[in-house]
Amino acid sequence: MIHTEKALILISNDDGYHSPGIHALVDMVSDLAEVIVCAPESARSGFSCAFSSTEYLRLKRRRDIGTAQVWSCSGTPVDCVKLAMDQLCKDRRPDLILSGINHGDNSTVNTHYSGTMGVAIEGCLKYIPSIAFSSCYYNEDANLEAARPFVRSVVQKVLEKGLPKGICLNVNFPARQEFLGIKVCRMTYGRWVHEIVKERHPRNYDYFWVVGQYQNDEPGVEGTDQWALQNGFVSITPTTIDVTAYEFMREMESWNLS
Repeated sequence: MIHTEKALILISNDDGYHSPGIHALVDMVSDLAEVIVCAPESARSGFSCAFSSTEYLRLKRRRDIGTAQVWSCSGTPVDCVKLAMDQLCKDRRPDLILSGINHGDNSTVNTHYSGTMGVAIEGCLKYIPSIAFSSCYYNEDANLEAARPFVRSVVQKVLEKGLPKGICLNVNFPARQEFLGIKVCRMTYGRWVHEIVKERHPRNYDYFWVVGQYQNDEPGVEGTDQWALQNGFVSITPTTIDVTAYEFMREMESWNLS
């Protein structure tokens, strides 16, 4: 890879290297930095931070997206980051890791399940500023052009200022063609319910589908990512990888456990 004065951005996702969302993201930022793509060879939604510990990985060169080199990995989104760092970026550490644009909402508790966020969290674990972008449009043919100025603004600001150690950004776009602005939000408390559908196979055994419906447990509460998205705003949630419950830790110290 030719070194230039531009920053280096590594892009991945969980929808696959061929997805319209990753093509859109590359196009939106290619003039801001040198870009390299390493993404799954097929969809890996819901893989969160999983990585392959019992299967070998394959890395394949694919057709460029503009000036960006594109590679596919046979593993998970996190595998893509690990493999890219070791094989594609071993002589030059990325200045920024981007994930997306995902076809589907990754706000609220979806943060914990999302392979899109898995990419950003893996970058964060490597102390590289990382951002996940997701659209509430689930249709892969949806027009994502309205996200362009917001993607560019956030990327430019993070390239300029960086991010604190242990913090990555979760950015979600509502399913609409015009946004009212951007809101810095906290994660909404919610949960998935009715998650299992049981079926009977013709060969006389039961099998199950994991499906579910999202239930917002804070409907209408301002300052949450779901409120922002439902009211036409882009939500951006600073997300920490330190999961320590500090306040409760101090309470536990009074339990006299010894």
